[in-house]
Amino acid sequence: MKILIIAAMRKELELVLHQMAECKEIETPFLKYYQGVIGSHTVSACQCGIGKVNAALNAQILIEALKPDLVINSGVAGGLDASMKIGDILVANRICYHDVWCGPGTQVGQADDCPLYFEPRHEEILIMEQLAKQPDSRIKFGLLCSGDKFISKSEEVNEIKRNFADALGCDMESAAIAQACYKRGVPFMAVRVMSDMPGGGENISEYQNFWAEAPCKTFEIVKDLINKLP
Repeated sequence: MKILIIAAMRKELELVLHQMAECKEIETPFLKYYQGVIGSHTVSACQCGIGKVNAALNAQILIEALKPDLVINSGVAGGLDASMKIGDILVANRICYHDVWCGPGTQVGQADDCPLYFEPRHEEILIMEQLAKQPDSRIKFGLLCSGDKFISKSEEVNEIKRNFADALGCDMESAAIAQACYKRGVPFMAVRVMSDMPGGGENISEYQNFWAEAPCKTFEIVKDLINKLP
């Protein structure tokens, strides 16, 4: 199986590359990516850049060039619910936008000519559910919302929760990557580690401290998933 892992930032990508064997750098006219092996699978990994446009553009380029069988978006996210703690891993069983509205007759969060929620393939979710049964697992499942803003204030959290009461996390890329995959008919997943809890007044320092202390094992869940893929 050919797998593409997309991360927004270099420090996220570095934690992913740490999981890959036989890793080599590949330069193209449009972007740089890395290719290696995890288990029996060929894995490519790329830094797409922060935000929805960067994410969608680079996802599209790599999907066309590499023809992956599965796209995984890995990185960090902000927690939107009291059930989430820093270091928890959110496996998105649904993804939507929190900052999209196309006007009367459409739903908040729904991009034009797309479903409201982008949903990953059932087979990968089943594998993650098995991994979640392991002792001391911090894997949780739920709705991940994306938008072009670093969420830090309680009123921003409340706005998202007004439209998506069951949202557990927020980021700036997952929905755009999911939309690119949806348009190209490629299965996708988003696996995000909670780096901060927006709205509590401390999330910017929480986010900064997370990178100083971030254990690589929180990103090993992606490797565990890939090792269990057929």
